[in-house]
Amino acid sequence: MTIRTVLFDLDGTLADTAPDLAYALNRTLEHAGRAPLPFETIRPVVSHGGTALLHLGFGTNLPQDEFARLRDYLLDAYRTHITRDTRLFPGMAELLSILEGRGLNWGVVTNKPAWLTDPLMEQLGLARRAVTIISGDTLPEQKPHPAPMLLACREAGSNAAECLYLGDAERDITAGRNAGMQTLVALYGYIGNEDHPANWGADGLVNSPLELLPWLEHGNI
Repeated sequence: MTIRTVLFDLDGTLADTAPDLAYALNRTLEHAGRAPLPFETIRPVVSHGGTALLHLGFGTNLPQDEFARLRDYLLDAYRTHITRDTRLFPGMAELLSILEGRGLNWGVVTNKPAWLTDPLMEQLGLARRAVTIISGDTLPEQKPHPAPMLLACREAGSNAAECLYLGDAERDITAGRNAGMQTLVALYGYIGNEDHPANWGADGLVNSPLELLPWLEHGNI
């Protein structure tokens, strides 16, 4: 079936948000009297959200009240600087223009909460171009559950079989597959040494956003 809608994960797929999330984590570490971490250490963890970043910086044994306080500080620092250094990945702006020029629509399905997703998409100039933006709190379920994916399909006016999802985490591929859509792994995203994307069951792997185009045209990469 012809692909009519392309859906993207946000962090590590559509936009390179790692610099600003790393900045927020390091400001939080400094606030707590700890040394900042190298960017290369933080980058692979970014797709897993604020909790994973705090665990990276502070370990997993923080008292709950201290964890909550640091999480609030981290998220406030991130929200304040949400597009300080965040940019679309190289080739992504061109890809979106090509999709729109061909009459395809596109959207975002992310586990990022809407109070962060919406200003980020707005400041990147993408909020009005996306046919659908599904955040981590749009529904009770998040990826890897297929429900957010299926809602995005409905809002885009496409069947799941007419949708292609691009993401950089195993939960992205699981969610897309369970929804019945084709899936591709963004190898340029936030993939750690412990990840094995070739084993995630995706339909293909791409090293850059524009490598998605042959998939649309020929059904293979």
